[in-house]
Amino acid sequence: MIKFSETLPALLQVAKGEHTAVIVPESGIRVTYDGLRKQVAAMAAALVGVGIRHGDRVAIALPNGLPAILSFLAATTTGTAAPLNPAYKQEEFRFFLEDTAARVLICPSKGADEARRAAAELKIPVLTVQMDVDGHVHLLDAPAGHAPSVPHTKDVALVLHTSGSTGRPKRVPLRHKNLAHSAANIAHTYGLSAHDVSLCVMPLFHVHGLVASTLATFLSGGTVVLPTRFDALSFWRLVRENHATWWSGVPTMFQVLLARAGNKRPDGAESLRFMRSCSTPISADIIHKMEELFGVPLVEAYGMTEAAHQMASNPLPPRLRKPGSVGVPADVRVSILDGHGKHLHGSDQRGEVVIRGANVFSGYEGDPKINEGSFTDGWFRTGDEGYLDEDGYLHLTGRLKEFINRAGEKISPREIDAVLLKIPCVSEAVTFGFPHPTFGEEVAAAVVLHENQKQTEGSILKYCREHLAEFKCPKKVFLLDHIPQTATGKVRRNSVATILMQATR
Repeated sequence: MIKFSETLPALLQVAKGEHTAVIVPESGIRVTYDGLRKQVAAMAAALVGVGIRHGDRVAIALPNGLPAILSFLAATTTGTAAPLNPAYKQEEFRFFLEDTAARVLICPSKGADEARRAAAELKIPVLTVQMDVDGHVHLLDAPAGHAPSVPHTKDVALVLHTSGSTGRPKRVPLRHKNLAHSAANIAHTYGLSAHDVSLCVMPLFHVHGLVASTLATFLSGGTVVLPTRFDALSFWRLVRENHATWWSGVPTMFQVLLARAGNKRPDGAESLRFMRSCSTPISADIIHKMEELFGVPLVEAYGMTEAAHQMASNPLPPRLRKPGSVGVPADVRVSILDGHGKHLHGSDQRGEVVIRGANVFSGYEGDPKINEGSFTDGWFRTGDEGYLDEDGYLHLTGRLKEFINRAGEKISPREIDAVLLKIPCVSEAVTFGFPHPTFGEEVAAAVVLHENQKQTEGSILKYCREHLAEFKCPKKVFLLDHIPQTATGKVRRNSVATILMQATR
């Protein structure tokens, strides 16, 4: 039985000290829970030594690895962690460092030139992190301080930004209790234990990798295998050599693995207990193919930054899994609002998905007006449209701000995505609206074909006309080598639309 705790330092105390906490496959480094706790304490004291206190923002620009995990945990113990994508450019670093009011920036000993230049512009001190061959991580030039005071459950442990698909990125402060509750929800959903080994291939500057793959594993006393990045060529070797029992990713990763596997189950797949997909929708067809070939359940979950990640998930066998659904609420209350802000009762009624629970944040930082429109009577408005079926499973039908308004007809782009993905040669698809002088908006789509497949725009449009009402059919189809995505594997329809429509002018 998992022992619950409401702060991240307390969460780390649950596991047995001699058990392996982290494996770094590239170097073969293994760190026990005792070793992890000691290193976090030492780095937290070093942050105290440079003046960090509760509430101070510690920016982190590190690739996936043991230093990233330790820096995150130490920062949440002493102040507030603000992890950033190390691939950002100088201007992006400057924006996020300034917006979070970062007091210091942690960088690797090599590289990170763009981050360092941005910090120098803002006169933010840079702390260099270094790891030796034995897996001991140090902050260079940081004097040792005393142990930090114990954080409170309501202290902000982590600050992240929304991806800004509809405007300026918003700051999302997540408290210790939000993260701890979310980690517990995930561990309970999948029955995680000390025997489980998580292969973390999601970036550690986002809640998917931090909370699902890492914190939920630490809470259950399991082991996290931490490669630098997702690599389809080495993926199954890592699973096999480390006896991974589960992993969580995004649909693009599953598609790549499926394409490379051919018709043979990879060696190592037998150690897996389940696979998990989150962050962006995955087609039912991909789920069926993955399960059939790899012989292990693939469950789709529903998460977002504002909920410290998971809100719902399909359960593991023997309970029912529903491909095309994001499953049942995971210790989070889920309701559906109509256009007047009233809760819809009964099944199969579409409206805006709203949530509330201990893992859900209390509001965006620094923008009271946005918060006024983001909450209704304590319920957070996700901006997603969906419905609950008769079994209580949640189905998402689209982002409210992404719906295409064609002459007053509201068209869900996800519905058209689903039709396009049924075409055998289509690997990826994203539908979006573009301006039209008569209808206001018209429908277009971008598709990626499977390797060595050929198809014309005309044949794709013909298929759509056979399976969709005329007003829903795309009027333009763009054949692409790849569809632009965020660093966490999300497709931003507005960004795709802007790029493609500008290119055709």
